[in-house]
Amino acid sequence: MQEVLSMLYLWLKAGHVIFVIFWMAGLFMLPRYFVYHQESEPGSAEEARWIDRESKLRKIILTPSLVLVWVLGIATASAMGAWSEGWLHAKLLFVLGLSGYHGWLIGYGKKLAKGERPLTGRKLRLLNEIPGLAAVVIVILVVVKPF
Repeated sequence: MQEVLSMLYLWLKAGHVIFVIFWMAGLFMLPRYFVYHQESEPGSAEEARWIDRESKLRKIILTPSLVLVWVLGIATASAMGAWSEGWLHAKLLFVLGLSGYHGWLIGYGKKLAKGERPLTGRKLRLLNEIPGLAAVVIVILVVVKPF
């Protein structure tokens, strides 16, 4: 199995990067959708459109990308033999954090769809910075491999 993974390494890595881009795009878009959703009139046709958009983003881009990021990332790490590397452990910690953020976004979207609006638009805008900050750290860990 290790031999097959090693032969496929560049394809696994390319796939991993591609789906990271898709996932990150969704993680940037969904909180912005939530801001617009919250600014719409409760019960309006506009609110219904935002609920539909959020659902499609989740089902078509976000969740499938998350799954593929994990599958391809684990395969890439295995092909590299990187499981004992400190940088990979740190990266996994941040990716776990982003996965938790993803889950929180899904839960928040369900609250919005039920008419609950627990956060202000300002707080949602601030939360929108989380994926960007995590991406900076993850890219540094992967490219520089500081430990």
